[in-house]
Formats: sequence, structure tokens, C-alpha cells
Amino acid sequence: MILWWFLPQVTSPSGFCIASVCVFCLREKIMPTGRFETMREWVHDAISAQRNELLSLFSRYVAQGKGILQSHQLIDEFLKTVKVDGTTEDLKNRPFMKVLQSAEEAIVLPPFVALAIRPRPGVREYVRVNVYELSVDHLTVSEYLRFKEELVNGHANGNYLLELDFEPFNATFPRPTRSSSIGNGVQFLNRHLSSIMFRNKDSLEPLLEFLRTHKHDGRAMMLNDRIQNIRTLQEALARAEEFLSKLPLATPYSEFEFELQGMGFERGWGDTAQKVSEMVHLLLDILQAPDPSVLETFLGRIPMVFNVVILSPHGYFGQANVLGLPDTGGQVVYILDQVRALESEMLLRIQKQGLDVTPKILIVTRLIPEAEGTTCNQRLEKVSGTEHAHILRIPFRTEKGILRKWISRFDVWPYLETFAEDASNEIAAELQSVPNLIIGNYSDGNLVASLLACKLGVIQCNIAHALEKTKYPESDIYWRNHEDKYHFASQFTADLIAMNNADFIITSTYQEIAGSKNKVGQYESHTAFTLPGLYRVVHGINVFDPKFNIVSPGADMTIYFPYSDKERRLTALHESIEELLFSSEQNVEHVGFLSDQLKPIIFSMARLDRVKNLTGLVECYAKNSKLREVANLVVVGGYVDVNQSRDREEMAEIQKMHSLIEQYGLHGEFRWIAAQMNRARNGELYRYIADTKGVFVQPAFYEAFGLTVVESMTCGLPTFATCHGGPAEIIENGVSGFHIDPYHPEQLATTLVSFFETCNADPSHWEKISDGGLKRIYERYTWKKYSERLLTLAGVYSFWKHVSKLERRETRRYLEMFYSLKYRDLANSIPLATDEH
Repeated sequence: MILWWFLPQVTSPSGFCIASVCVFCLREKIMPTGRFETMREWVHDAISAQRNELLSLFSRYVAQGKGILQSHQLIDEFLKTVKVDGTTEDLKNRPFMKVLQSAEEAIVLPPFVALAIRPRPGVREYVRVNVYELSVDHLTVSEYLRFKEELVNGHANGNYLLELDFEPFNATFPRPTRSSSIGNGVQFLNRHLSSIMFRNKDSLEPLLEFLRTHKHDGRAMMLNDRIQNIRTLQEALARAEEFLSKLPLATPYSEFEFELQGMGFERGWGDTAQKVSEMVHLLLDILQAPDPSVLETFLGRIPMVFNVVILSPHGYFGQANVLGLPDTGGQVVYILDQVRALESEMLLRIQKQGLDVTPKILIVTRLIPEAEGTTCNQRLEKVSGTEHAHILRIPFRTEKGILRKWISRFDVWPYLETFAEDASNEIAAELQSVPNLIIGNYSDGNLVASLLACKLGVIQCNIAHALEKTKYPESDIYWRNHEDKYHFASQFTADLIAMNNADFIITSTYQEIAGSKNKVGQYESHTAFTLPGLYRVVHGINVFDPKFNIVSPGADMTIYFPYSDKERRLTALHESIEELLFSSEQNVEHVGFLSDQLKPIIFSMARLDRVKNLTGLVECYAKNSKLREVANLVVVGGYVDVNQSRDREEMAEIQKMHSLIEQYGLHGEFRWIAAQMNRARNGELYRYIADTKGVFVQPAFYEAFGLTVVESMTCGLPTFATCHGGPAEIIENGVSGFHIDPYHPEQLATTLVSFFETCNADPSHWEKISDGGLKRIYERYTWKKYSERLLTLAGVYSFWKHVSKLERRETRRYLEMFYSLKYRDLANSIPLATDEH
């Protein structure tokens, strides 16, 4: 049974056309295509070539019983088979090894093994092997997910489970096809728009309409009513070009404003004759022969963004004494640095545009009455280092009143709809207008951004930071096992709504979108998955969608700078840093001590939770006697006293850390320091570790970006970071740092020992990696480049939304129904928090 909606064809004036057929599928049968048959035949041929050897391998898989085997487990079993059989060493170079290297996972339900094969990022195909017969069948997405559901129930969920399919909405939507193009959405859109404009001059009319209707606070910008069509625009531009050529380049706009207004031009073209002339030439070039780079430059210079709202509801959002508190870490640092850079760039652009407008930025977060010594109970707080940016705090409330205490990010879902309504009113009061851009952060902020963007008709940008689905493997298929603690059903539903509603999405790395050759990306993991008994996602998000753009942040270079910059070093903090690292006192701020203070320090700093894996690093160090011999270990994270924590996961990690210290007798070689709130001292701490010729290790099982990786590299500290996620992209292995695999801690220990031994033999090796890290940062990771790119993206996507006339309306109607019929019930089923201890 399939429930369809037939939506009318929508054609824009620019010639963009979309015919959408929706899509609330209760069950779907898709005939195999030639491409899928090729994959089936490829696997079949690979098995046929080594039947005996692969029968042994698949028998090993089946012998483990029903379950899920991840990519590394598939390959590990393969290598064990090779080692045991001895004669099959050549299998490593045979076709089936390529199949396994491309496999994302395998579902084992004896006698069947179903493989999700990912030949390249963003592309998945599915086959099922009958181990008893060594036969191979192709599976559709829906069939694969139904097979996977049998792991939970012992049978599929039947033919009437809700299936979500967003693909028909985007079937005719322009998007790239090459995996290498993923994350370069704006470049693709510019090429697409330029191509249409070049082929069809009528497609220039939407650009004219966009410029004529562009206003701020009711005041016209760019063009007035004297210009009615493309012909009069070209004539006016030619007159303006001639007029401006006679003026000195530095002539202020105010001195020739009246003349240009008479030609049909309003403010926004520039603050001097030179700047206005540059804009005029850009538009003339576009009208004559549209070019992608010229189009982007022109759109990026149009004044569009004056009021920005940034959503980050959960955690303790403040400027002091919050880092290290539950759910409070890199995201807060990211947003505060982002806001300072954005304001600076907005002020610069407004000045160059010749406008007298005061920009405003609001960070909207939760007000927490019982604020634990922070400012999180203040409604409005100015962001330090800015003139026009504030933190606006709004409480979580229910019919019973305001929630006074902090709650986990996993428990916020019942409060967000009311929070969004309250935020809408408070934002209007503060801005006295609607924002031009709404930026969501993390799952909760992105959902609230979606609600506000739809209500206000505003461009929406999403920043995930970390999608929990990839951080907690199998959290979708076994969602019921986690529901009481994590409420993943609500979160994954919110993520689907937000990522499909957003006008554009920025990520810090390619890996965040589409992973790597052998690792699935955060967004890519939402392409197809199932929550058994709830719904099945056959097409959740397409990572080839041009809404995806990579815009990498940096570190605050007033705080994080190289250890070699002696004149800027904060030597006044060294006494307190030495107390932190070396004092013998054991208290709630630090436990353990370092007997040999001359040894280099292995340093790590992160939240104390399972995914950040600080306890895994400690255990890795504890088990390797050689590593303990050549270096000390210092970790900063969480509380030392379990009674001070209220976060379930952190409490478990605290207890594990204490257990490891006692189990392996780490006193004298290991120091555990509670989370540190002082960013200036943290920056100097990185540099102090560099003085010892130490290293920084980021051992997370998954890290979306890795802000501490950028911080440590910016301070010149050689960095070893997880290969799962963004750090694998930040670091060039062996050049600007090292990749490590937290799933193989013995390899991490060996890599660290090898590094220290090499440095002992050749001290210049430490300097080489340090310098390589600094070079990488200066080339790619600065807030200046970030803010310039973000504001340009806002301009391009505002224009795209206008000229296409699509605004993804069909998708949004679908999302509204999904929100009302699924998300709201899931959120309301979560028990409300209480203020009782």
C-alpha cells in the first residue's frame, strides 16, 4: 500500500521547474536497476572466484550469531581467516577485499549476511548473501532496512510501517553527482545559475526583481522604481559607469548620491566612487556573460545581513565559569568566537556598502534560574569584545511554571516548541524587526531555528557540531534500549526535520557530511536508517544536495598562539599552571601526581563522556610500560568528585577513571585535572606543555570537527587526533600531526612511543611536526575566512531562494505533517524534569 500526494508542477520565472510527487510511503517496492544488478554481479563474481576461502569467512560471520558487524569487524575477521588458513594470503589483493573495504556494515541473520556497500561517499547499494548456498540477491533500501529490523523483533515490522522518503521532492532539483563536489554547494549553485542566465536572457529578470524589491526596515536598497526592466537597467548602469569614471576614486557616496538616485540607484552599492564602480562593473559583466565567480562576488557584496539570530538552547551558555560544566564545551567557544568574527565582518561590509546601519546579533539560549555561579540566570548579557552582540536567555517553561535547574541536552525536547514561541516574541522585542539570518546549533538549536525560520520567513543555516547518531553506533536500530536515557527517537526525528528544512548547512569538514573512503559521514548516516516500530527512512537526506557547504572555523588567536611567541607568552600564569600540573596535593581539582617532572607530557583536554574517550586514553597509557617510561600523562576534563556531577554519562566516566588509577597504579605518572574555565590559562597551558616537548592527544571515538585539535596546533603543540571525523581532515598524517584510531589503542601507544623515541634521537623532528601544524592552521583555519564565507553564503542562498521561487514549499508541508504527527508525540512522551534533587 502506498499513499501518494500529487503536487502541481511549479515553474519559476527563471525557468526552474520542479514536479514533485509525494511521498508518505507506507510500503514501497522498487524494481532493481541495472546499476544495482551490477553490484550484485560484482559481489557474486568475487565470491565465485574464491568459493572455499569465502565460505570459511562467511561461516565465521554467521558463527557469531545474529547481529551487526561494523566495517572494521568485517575486515578483522577477514584478516583472521587469512592468518588461520595461511594459503589465502593472496585474498588481500583479490576482488572481495574491495567489497569488504567498501562495506559500511553487515547484518547477520543466519544463514544470511546482508551487506550495505558504499562504493564511494554518498552512494549505497545493498546485497544479501545466503551462506549455505553462496548465492547473492540485490536488496532495495526498504528491503534491507526490513531485514535489519528482524534483529530486534525476530521478524520485520510488516508492510505498513511508516516510510519517509524525501527524494521525490528533490528529483529534479539541481545537484552535483561527483563525491568530490560534496560540500561545495554554493560553487555548484553559482555555476548552475550562471549557466541558466547565459542560455536564457529572460532568466535575468529574477535578478532585476531581487534588486528592485530589496529593502531593509522598509527602505529601498540597490534599485528604485525608475528601473523597470533589463534594458533600462543596462542603460542606467552604462550611464552610471560613465558618470563614476569622471570622479576621483575616493569620492564619498554622499557627494554623488542624488545623481545616482536619479538614474535609479539607491544606497548599497558602495561607500566611495571606486566601490560603486566595482559593483557596477560586476553587474554589467553578469548581464553580458554570466560567470560563476563574478556572480558570487556580486551577491556577496549586496547588503543583506544586518540582524542575525543564533540558537543554542542547551547547556550553560555563558562567557565565564561555564566550560567543563555538563553539556558545555566547544560549542560555546565556537559560537562566541563566531559572533565576534561575524560582527567584525558585518561592520566592515556595511561600511564598504555605504550604509548607516547598526548590525545586531542575538545568541538565544536557555535562562537557568539556578545558575551554579554563572551568568546563565541573566536575561540579557553583552558579548565581550563586541559592540552589538548579546546573549538573550529565555527559560524553559511548562504549564507548571519555569524550570529552574539545568537538564541534560538529551532531555530538552518537550520544552522546545514553547521555547521557540517565546523566543519569537523576545527576538522581536530586542531587534524591533525580523532577523535576516537564523543560525541553528546542534540538534535542539537547529529544530528551534526551523520553527522560527518557517514562522518568520527567514533564511535558515544549520550547524550540527555533532550528530549523535554517528557518536552512538546502533543507536537507531536499538533505539528502544536507549530511550529512557537518551531519547534518541525525538532527537533523530528533530535532526531529519531540521536538516531538510534548512536553506543551507555549513560543516567544518567534508568528513562531517560524507565521511571518507572507509567511514560514513554524520549527515550521510541519515540517508537511510530505521527506528523499528516507529518509522523507516529510505531517503532522509542527500549529501549531494547543494545546501551543504564546508566552512571551517579557527581558534581565537588572541588566546591561542605559538609557544615560540615569547613576547606574548603569559608567564605570569606559569606559577598557577605548575601548581595545577605538579603539586602533590590531592583534592577536588586534581588527583594523581608526576614524580619525574622532566619527562615530556602527553596532554588531553575534553568533556568527560564516553565518546570523548579520555578514560580510553588513560587505559591505553596504563597498559603500555614503554609509554609510561618515556612520558607523563595529564588529562583535563569533568569533575574529579563524582558527587559534584549530575550528568549520567559523566558520572560513569568519573568512576571508571578512579578505577583505572587504582587498577594500574598510575600515581607518579598520571595527573587528572578537573575541567578548567579560564581560557587564557588554557591557552598558556597548551604552550607550557609544548615547552616540555610534549604532545596533545584527542582520542575521541568520533569528533565532528575538533576545536581542541585546532587550538593545540595553533599553539605549536604536535597533535595526535582521532581518524574518525573532522580531525582526519584537519591533520595531514605525518606532516602536520598524526591520525590515531581509538578502536586500536595498542597502535596509538606504539605511535606515541615511536614519536618520542624519534624525537630523542633527532630533536628537530618535534619542531618539524610543530611547524607543520602551524602552517596547516594559517592556510585553512581562521575566523576571518570563516566570517567572510558565511556572509557570502547567506547572500547567495537568499538570492537562490528568491529566484527559484521554490523555497522547498513541498518539503516543508511534508515536514510540518511529520512534525505534528510524529515529533510532537515523541517529545511529549518524555517525562518532564523536576527541580527536586
